[in-house]
Amino acid sequence: MSSQRYPSDRERKAVSSVRSRSCTPSESTQRSSIATPPLTGPAPDQPVGGALDYPLLLGDGWRKTVVDHFERAGLRFDVLDAGGPAAQTVVLLHGFPQQPSSFNEVTALLHRQGLRTLVPSQRGYTATARPSRRRDYQTGETVADVVALLDAAGLANAHIVGHDWGGVQAWAMGAWHPERVASLTVLSTPHPAALRESLRVSSQGLKSWYAVMFQLPLLPEAFAARTLGKTLRDTRLPLKYVGRYCDAMAERGRLTGALNWYRGIPFSRRPVGAVSVPTTYLWGRHDFALGRAAAELTEKHVHAPYEFRELDSGHWLPEVEPDAVAEAILDRVAGTGISGS
Repeated sequence: MSSQRYPSDRERKAVSSVRSRSCTPSESTQRSSIATPPLTGPAPDQPVGGALDYPLLLGDGWRKTVVDHFERAGLRFDVLDAGGPAAQTVVLLHGFPQQPSSFNEVTALLHRQGLRTLVPSQRGYTATARPSRRRDYQTGETVADVVALLDAAGLANAHIVGHDWGGVQAWAMGAWHPERVASLTVLSTPHPAALRESLRVSSQGLKSWYAVMFQLPLLPEAFAARTLGKTLRDTRLPLKYVGRYCDAMAERGRLTGALNWYRGIPFSRRPVGAVSVPTTYLWGRHDFALGRAAAELTEKHVHAPYEFRELDSGHWLPEVEPDAVAEAILDRVAGTGISGS
């Protein structure tokens, strides 16, 4: 790993190349929790959301609700909700081994522009949302969590942002639930079909070795517990986040819950097809885990307005490049002409 320091946005223009095309087709304090489901939409097993302040009745029959948590299939997920229920909404999905706080600098910039943000703690990362079976971490389940969040918040759709494993969720949301997605902004993670193709035509398999190792029982936990801090430092994650993530992973059961996203891969059999919603994809050319081939192959799996932004950065885009990430989200939100509400 090179010792080169990647310049920040304040030292250079973050986006070194942009290719565009168009085609047709704060952790919440404890407050009251009242189940306020949308007036239309969710099925009988609809999630329950923690309602705060007041609901906003929309013309399309959805009841927008401020949430500090939502529930699905016996699991309770914490949510950071900021920006006000009447604003356009951006849902931000974190990856491994991150936390909702990975987006703190990004959401602050979005709030200044009048957007609302919802940032959930992902499945496995808190004790109240940590199933033990590997199959419970397959992509179908993690995507259903996002749909449940939208239902609990009373949102017909939202602008979806995902990084790392959150990026997998974002791509699947765009492919499987396009009616719930106003736009996509995906960070680091290529389209799953592009990633599979890159395994055949590039050295991506060598970069992804850890995903195979993580299938083993127990050994990955021992390995990660010893090496996680060094790996995060070596891959240029800012030190304030290194300590935060390592401290969180010391919680009993949390590391296993986070690793189970990889262990759910064999159960994720439903293909993620082409995406038909406006999409921006950001990728850092120094990403240690995800190579150029998959990044460049992603374009053919988006059948909608698409923009690829290549950054002179690494894997940890929310933490290292918040200005570039927020700019991409704002550009995509402005360009869709869709309310995200």
